[in-house]
Amino acid sequence: RSNIKKKILQLNISPQATEWASDEDTKRSCQSKGKSEGECQNYVRVLLISGRTLFTCGTNAFTPVCITRQISNLSQVLDTVNGVARCPYDPRHNSTAMITEKGELYAATVIDFSGRDPVIYRSLGNMPPLRTAQYNSKWLNEPHFVSVYEIGRFAYFFLRETAVENDCGKMVFSRVARVCKNDMGGRFLLEDTWTTFMKARLNCSRSGEIPFYYNELQSTFYLPEQDLIYGIFTTNVNSISASAVCAFNLSAITQAFNGPFRYQENPRTAWLATPNPIPNFQCGTLEEGANGGNLTERSLQDAQRLFLMNDVVQPVTVNPLLTQDNLRFSKLVVDIVQGRHSLYHVMYIGTEYGTILKALSTTNKSLHDCYLEELRILPEGKVGPIKSLQILHNDRSLFVGLNDRLVKIPLERCSSYPTERSCMEARDPYCGWDHKQKRCTTIEESSNMNQWTQNITECPVRNLTQDGGFGPWKPWQPCNHDDGDGSISSCLCRSRFCNGPVARCGGIECKGPTIQVANCSRNGGWTPWSSWGQCSSSCGIGFEVRQRSCNNPAPRHGGRVCVGQGREERLCNEKKPCPLPIVWTAWGPWAHCSADCGGGVHSRTRSCENGNSCPGCATEYKACNLEACPEVRRNTPWTQWMPVNVSQDGSRQEQRFRYTCRALLPDPQQLQLGRKKVETRFCPNDGSGACQTDSLVEDLMKTSVRTSSQPQGARWGSWETWSSCSQQCSRGFRTRKRSCLTIEGRINPSACVGSPVEYQDCNTQPCPVNGAWSCWSAWSQCTSSCGGGHYQRTRTCSSPPPANGGDICIGLHTEEALCNIHACEGWGEWTEWGDCDDEGLQHRTRRCDENQEAEVSLCQGNVTQSRPCQPHEVPGKRMIAHVNRTAADCCRYNVANAYDMTHEHEKFHTASSSQIHKYKLRSSGSGKLGNINSVYFEYQYNPGQCVLEFGRKEAFLQEKMIHSCLILCGQTAYLRLDQTQISCAHK
Repeated sequence: RSNIKKKILQLNISPQATEWASDEDTKRSCQSKGKSEGECQNYVRVLLISGRTLFTCGTNAFTPVCITRQISNLSQVLDTVNGVARCPYDPRHNSTAMITEKGELYAATVIDFSGRDPVIYRSLGNMPPLRTAQYNSKWLNEPHFVSVYEIGRFAYFFLRETAVENDCGKMVFSRVARVCKNDMGGRFLLEDTWTTFMKARLNCSRSGEIPFYYNELQSTFYLPEQDLIYGIFTTNVNSISASAVCAFNLSAITQAFNGPFRYQENPRTAWLATPNPIPNFQCGTLEEGANGGNLTERSLQDAQRLFLMNDVVQPVTVNPLLTQDNLRFSKLVVDIVQGRHSLYHVMYIGTEYGTILKALSTTNKSLHDCYLEELRILPEGKVGPIKSLQILHNDRSLFVGLNDRLVKIPLERCSSYPTERSCMEARDPYCGWDHKQKRCTTIEESSNMNQWTQNITECPVRNLTQDGGFGPWKPWQPCNHDDGDGSISSCLCRSRFCNGPVARCGGIECKGPTIQVANCSRNGGWTPWSSWGQCSSSCGIGFEVRQRSCNNPAPRHGGRVCVGQGREERLCNEKKPCPLPIVWTAWGPWAHCSADCGGGVHSRTRSCENGNSCPGCATEYKACNLEACPEVRRNTPWTQWMPVNVSQDGSRQEQRFRYTCRALLPDPQQLQLGRKKVETRFCPNDGSGACQTDSLVEDLMKTSVRTSSQPQGARWGSWETWSSCSQQCSRGFRTRKRSCLTIEGRINPSACVGSPVEYQDCNTQPCPVNGAWSCWSAWSQCTSSCGGGHYQRTRTCSSPPPANGGDICIGLHTEEALCNIHACEGWGEWTEWGDCDDEGLQHRTRRCDENQEAEVSLCQGNVTQSRPCQPHEVPGKRMIAHVNRTAADCCRYNVANAYDMTHEHEKFHTASSSQIHKYKLRSSGSGKLGNINSVYFEYQYNPGQCVLEFGRKEAFLQEKMIHSCLILCGQTAYLRLDQTQISCAHK
């Protein structure tokens, strides 16, 4: 861009050009200020694409101006703005700029005519304009701006400037500076000025006891895929010429910005490290309610004095990736290339002489300073710096900008390597040798990856030694051939020379015959037989071999080969038998298991034949009968009845005990003591019970009477109410208590004769047993072989059956499913289901499409099909009755004409909040259903009302409708059957 003046070019299939020159008045004004005619031109310094527009800025004879143009038509001007702070006045001043995705322009340039006010400036877009502090050398000190990138929340600027922190003379350092894209500037302090500006030094040096620094940054290239930034660094123009390429990770840059600052209190003090108040600053902002809403969370006082970082940004490698002495690099681009085994970073580096160096970027020491080739762009004898480099990946091309021209170079030039050797020794990541196509190709052009090879293990050798190669064969000519036995044959000969190419620079001479002989044949002859070889076996029948060769003489130049066998075999050791082998016999059968259950062992044996040295064991053991033994239980006899809780009047309870022993037989050592079982019964004092401890109680009573002495005036109080029974069923007991009151009114249990506690049996009825379903039976046979049949399976409430008033099984005892639903041969499709009729059924039909001439009908099955209607589809079978009775009214229906509804109950939710309950009724009391075997209906409960839906099945033997009402009493639902009024009570 530096020396392109007056014109803007668009290079594509249809090139465009537009003139953009300064007017004469502007030029005269420029020259009147002391500038030359060459300086007072319009040099295009900013060229940025933003959507479908092109933003351009030019120096315009030291009067900067910016114009927005249409990309499709460069001559169409959309907008014109002042170029100050967006473009330099002087075309020789370095500057850089970018437009973000939101349309904000970030520019780094000089803002005045004399070039003494450098600035990093934001304009356009919706954010307020901001700049660096004016005339403050600590912010920017004679900077040369190189590039700018938008990365995440920040805008990163790369530059070189005079190091203000250096105490020993003038020194130029390379820097990276950054600002937050959401920076709104300060309030009262740092107004219209960046509050997030920070900068850090970039280190690119050659290691050693005294490092050699490449201090001046010339060009950068950003690889967003790997967050890697490449940079060209050179020595000062007044020093020796030297260049280097260093690469920096974005994480290393972020680490430097997260570290401490370097601060100088006043010009007389040294620069010292200062802690970072916000070590991980990510452009956070203050809340709206806080003072200074929308401002970044960084303190304005810190932003005014803390901007130079103390830590230096270190490159990815200790030494530069590439160095070159006596040469200055100018521009750099990097391409990522997929090779055979890995990805390679290929660098294209422009030089001050107008050449381009192609090099590898790698941390592999064997590929350090690895130059692949040098491209000469300018004609022979001309030199000039490379102004710009750009890779166009869609076109796989490299565009090179010079002072007066633009050059396009293909990135992939594999066809320039004609041989496999030249292709492989070029070490070019773009190229490899395709063994199938026999040419040097790119990886995309290869026919098969398995036949595409590439070898980038070392750098290519410059001034390459050339090995010799044979040229083409000469034509055939007559010649004589000495057979070696004194005879000479007349033959045809041809020759070739090692001149394609000739070996040079120590190259290897050609290897191989230089003369070929033909048409002078000689027949071959056998040599004598060799001695017989060693027998193939030491015992038993084997064979031995002898050989001869067809080289006495050997056939030559088309002569006949020897006739006969070149190898003979014969038997040997025919009368030397081998000893019998020592082997095991087959295993015998397994012996009987040592235990019938609980785990035993059994064994089997084998014997060693033809000796006694067989490897291994003659007996093998294995576990058997691992299943547990059945448990055997034995009960002890009951003990004698013993009285307990004996009252003074002789009433008491009796108890007896027994124990259960159980063992996993047949091992008697595993006997275990079972839990004790206790039986208790009540014995009244009147002798009416069948108790066996009356004599013991009489003795106790006599002893108690003799030993007791009741104080005068003591008496028993009234009995309290009976307590609740100790068990719900299977015999329990209950108690009641009384108190003994003395004449003084105190309670003294020992003052009265008799027991203060009385016991009584209760709930002697057996406990209920709830029923449980048995397993489902197997599915029955399908009722039809085609056209849709059904099969069913059943289960019974017998595992166990309900007893002693226990609950019956809940659920269906029969399940049905469709089967063989494929259409029968000859039948057409079923029609849609019809409307429900008065019988509560739906019907559909089908036609038989078979050929009428057929002797046997193919249509098997019915022409019509019926099914019960859904309850909500049965006409006239839906009744709604509002709840209008109390719980007392409801419960009086729990009489002989009530039927339990809890049998075979299903519940499911509808789309609304209501619930649907389905019941199948059977008689559970003394009520009568008449001719009705069972009733199927649905109950839908909504808050405030009861909806009864009546279905109809074959079980209805009467034509009239049975009116029913759902009665809810407590937790039990009942159905009242009558033929008069529908009434419904709900609790």
